[in-house]
Amino acid sequence: MSETAIDRPATGRFAGNTHHFPLRVYYEDTDLSGIVYHANYLRYMERARSDMLRLAGIDQREAIEAGEGAYAIVDLAIKYRSPARLEDDLLVISTVERVSPARVIIHQTVRRDDTILTQATVTAALVSPEGRPLRQPRAWVETFRRLMEGED
Repeated sequence: MSETAIDRPATGRFAGNTHHFPLRVYYEDTDLSGIVYHANYLRYMERARSDMLRLAGIDQREAIEAGEGAYAIVDLAIKYRSPARLEDDLLVISTVERVSPARVIIHQTVRRDDTILTQATVTAALVSPEGRPLRQPRAWVETFRRLMEGED
């Protein structure tokens, strides 16, 4: 059987320098009151960041399999503003704020329509398989710079 677009997972898209990642709140995401459990916002943001990197051409799986390192979250600041509820349609908006040879800082917002539910600033650093800091590949740094300028 050949795979068609309908058989592939939903994906986000870029709009200028921001990545938009839609998702829906399922029962498994909520607590007994039907409100999204606070830690699940981090999962939503992780999915959005991973999708953003993949769409930008940064192949994390290839780097891991080649023993070239993986991203680790080294700093996270998050603010919860309003709850999401069962069956809400949400949008995670991700924007690269800063990049250096060793780190990338990404700002993320989870929205329901025009309502901001959660905002976070995430710092990811590339680390070796042994956990030591590494410089990001030059091509990745350039990709992040292009994203900051809205070129991709």
